[in-house]
Order: sequence, then C-alpha cells, then structure tokens
Amino acid sequence: MSLPEQISVHYAEDDAGYLCVRPVVNQTFRLSELTDMVVRVAGKDAARVQQIFRTGAVLYNGYRYWWEPVAADLPEIEKLLVGFPEDDPARPFDASRLSAVLLEMGGGTQRNIVEITPEEAAHKKLFAKTSPWEALVNFARSTPPHYEKYSYARRADLFRIAMTAEQGQALLAAMLETAPQKLRHRWSTLRIPAALTFVSPR
Repeated sequence: MSLPEQISVHYAEDDAGYLCVRPVVNQTFRLSELTDMVVRVAGKDAARVQQIFRTGAVLYNGYRYWWEPVAADLPEIEKLLVGFPEDDPARPFDASRLSAVLLEMGGGTQRNIVEITPEEAAHKKLFAKTSPWEALVNFARSTPPHYEKYSYARRADLFRIAMTAEQGQALLAAMLETAPQKLRHRWSTLRIPAALTFVSPR
C-alpha cells in the first residue's frame, strides 16, 4: 500500500504508565518527520520501524506519541530508510568535532552515565594551564578511541575507550585539578570512570 505523506499524531508527556492528566497535543507530521523520530528510537532496523508504524505508538524524549496504525510492506519501509546514515568504522576520530563525552561508571544495574559538554568543561580554574575538556581530549590523543557505532538518537558517531582503574583515576584527578570551583563541586561525587564515549556529530 502507499504510505501517507502526512500523519495525524497525538502526544503527551509520559507518566511511566500512570494515568496522564497533562494536556494532549495534536499535530500533523510529515512522513519523513515521523520516520526520523521512529529511527531515533529503533535505529535503522526496517522490521522494528515497520512494527512501530503498525503499532501506532512510540515513546521518545519523555513524550508518548500515538497515531492511527500505518500498515506498510517491508520494501516500503526499507525505501524510507535509504537516506539514513550507516555505521562507518573507517571514519577517523576528530577531537575538534566532538559535542560531548560520556563518562561510564560502574556496571550492570549500577552502571551510570554522565555527559560532559565542551561548553561546560572548557572553563578552567584560575592560573590553570589546561581545562577539564583539554584533559579529556589529551587522553583521547594518547589512548586513541575505537569506533563503536553510529547513534541515530544523537545523530553522531560514537568512539569508545575502555580504561583501567588507574587510568580512570588519573583522568578524573586531572579533570578535578583543572576545574573551577563550581564545576569541581558538581563533579566531586563522580566515581572513577571505566570507559569514555566520545560523541562526534556527523
């Protein structure tokens, strides 16, 4: 069947399964806009995207979206996904293009991710020669990260470094040593990171 060019979508803040008393917003999405949102959740997986379209609901960015179910054959969905990026393991790491670094601490159910942006970490304490952001970038230059995947949610390639406890401790100490007081106070409860993921927008 032919997919509609426009789809009427309802959305409201998600209340984790509880009865929502917040207002419902109605909006018309272009097919390309709805596809982009679904891909951010499901990735470039035609079968999963097809299932979400048929279910007529998706949870994204703290909001629940729903619409009249759209039935589409797999070849139609695959055609919709042609323009979305693929993983590119040959892509070089470029520290100047980074939009964030994700500090991964703990593991299993105790795994915690802290996102650090260049805007906040570029500040340094008085008389310091480097900033916390430069400490992160310098670590990546001395221990080159490996390509992990393309993130549809972030529209970015992800590069990762797994660290020993000693490396994590030294890096965290360097970040705290160069951070201004306000930032150092915010990071004072950080645990030693076990891995870093560098976010590079494409």
